[in-house]
Amino acid sequence: MLLVIDIGNSNITLGVYDKDDLKFVARLATDRLKTGDQYAIDLRDLLHLYGISTKDIHGSIISSVVPVLGSAFKRAIRTLTGKEPLSVGPGVKTGLNIKIDNPAQLGADLAAGAVAAVKMYKLPCIVLDLGTATTISVIDKNGCFLGGAISAGIRISLDALTSRTSQLPQIGIEAPPNVIGTNTVDCMKSGLVLGCAAMIDGLCDRIEEQLGESATIVATGGLSAEVVKNCRKDIVCCDNLLLEGLKIIYEKNA
Repeated sequence: MLLVIDIGNSNITLGVYDKDDLKFVARLATDRLKTGDQYAIDLRDLLHLYGISTKDIHGSIISSVVPVLGSAFKRAIRTLTGKEPLSVGPGVKTGLNIKIDNPAQLGADLAAGAVAAVKMYKLPCIVLDLGTATTISVIDKNGCFLGGAISAGIRISLDALTSRTSQLPQIGIEAPPNVIGTNTVDCMKSGLVLGCAAMIDGLCDRIEEQLGESATIVATGGLSAEVVKNCRKDIVCCDNLLLEGLKIIYEKNA
């Protein structure tokens, strides 16, 4: 079985594949203070919860945007399995033709999402990852990674609003009944959720204009379901896009 781990700024998503069958998906809170030994306990307990023995894990792959935790998880996996995990980064085969100014700067999570999109969807493709940050990746009709856009995620924007203003409260991240809010909470929901949806629609329009053709649009990330249903563009949600990409990258390097 293959253990795949995507370490994000807010959450760590992991899963186990038995060939092409994704046996489970689980999430842990990102905690930069935890040690490799502590995460080894978390991993062992999660595997046990889903009826999988560490002896069943023949390989593993990690993508991380939190370098200190990438190292911690490497130690955790070595402790549990006795095997060295593959870590997405420079020198690892992805199959992507990366056209950005410095290909080494491409984030491991963006690479994994793009690799999965190239295999799973019609090109050209726009990949949206709605997590701590909102990232947009663009892959052209030839499978080349052209670049994209990055903006603050909804939770970052909400934290900024509540910490820098005196009277705005913490709220749930969900769309309001109407775009014109009639109370403070609905006004905030409109600006945050519907504002993000409108931004995505607008950026996708401009990206397609630059490409000169329409593109498949795929969304992933913890907030994708809530935002995408309020977009006017036709967008496909794929919760496990990054895990699929990690599996493909592992197979390319096996």
